[in-house]
Amino acid sequence: MQRRRAILLLAGAASGSGVPRANSAAEQRQFSIAYVAWVTEVLKRMQTIKPGMTRKTLLKVFTTEGGLSTGLQRTYVSRDCPYFKVDVAFQPVGRPDRDASGGVTLEEREEDIILSVSRPYLEFSIMD
Repeated sequence: MQRRRAILLLAGAASGSGVPRANSAAEQRQFSIAYVAWVTEVLKRMQTIKPGMTRKTLLKVFTTEGGLSTGLQRTYVSRDCPYFKVDVAFQPVGRPDRDASGGVTLEEREEDIILSVSRPYLEFSIMD
C-alpha cells in the first residue's frame, strides 16, 4: 500500500499537480518512508544491469536520454524516473566499431554487449 501511495504521489508530482503537503509530523514520516522505499526499489532494479549483458536487456530497465552519444556510448535514464541515470559503454556485435570514414559507429543493435555501466546518478533531463 505504501508503494502504491508513493507511486501515486510521484505521478502527481510529475504531472504538475505538485506533491501534497503533510498535515502532521507522522504523515510527513509516512511520505518519507514511502519515498525512500520507492527509490530503493528503483536503484535495485537499475543495479541488475551488469557488464556482459546485452543492450536489449538494458532497455528493459532503462530508456535512451537526449544529448551526445554514439553507438558505443550513451546515457540512459531509468524507466521509473528520468532523473536517475547511468552512462553505458558497449562492444559492438556483428559489425566494426568504426564506420567507413573512421568515425565511431552510430549504429546501435540489441545484441551489443555492455562493457561498463557507471554508478547511478541524478541529473535533470536533457532535451535536444
